Amino acid sequence: MGWYQRGVSGMGRGRGLGWAAYAACGVALAYAVVSFYWAFGGTAGIDTLGGRLEELARSDDPLVLWLAGAAGVAKLAGAVLALALVRPWGRLVPGRVLVVAAWVGAVVLVLYGGANVVAGALVLAGVVEVAGGVDRTALWWHVLVWDLWFVVWGVLLGMAAWASQSRVDSARG
Repeated sequence: MGWYQRGVSGMGRGRGLGWAAYAACGVALAYAVVSFYWAFGGTAGIDTLGGRLEELARSDDPLVLWLAGAAGVAKLAGAVLALALVRPWGRLVPGRVLVVAAWVGAVVLVLYGGANVVAGALVLAGVVEVAGGVDRTALWWHVLVWDLWFVVWGVLLGMAAWASQSRVDSARG
């Protein structure tokens, strides 16, 4: 029986971590919904973006459709990647490739989100001064929601990759 057939509750360090793949998928899908909502003209919550992103969204610039749509597609791809780690159809891709992609995704998400959370928190705390002023409301949203969401997603994806890696290693013998 291959590692995909045993599922995520098999032997080793992956025991019980299948939920992390599903949770990573859920976070990615929720994030994708927001991106697609904004891509197709939704305006609720636009003020939580702040800066240039908010300006673009309010300008009806078609670039927003493409940027938010591309972000939504990337987030959907992240959801599929998380599920591929634990679903039988994921065996269409070699296990090592899936695990490496998941680890890369997890590291990028945690580093990107973490750096933005730390930088935003430093600005909000007054440790770092920003020329030209700061939209504090939008920055709070980035620190506590948007960028933190990347960190949570990355940690969950990393947990799923860790669990899947042990199955790939054991399947290789």
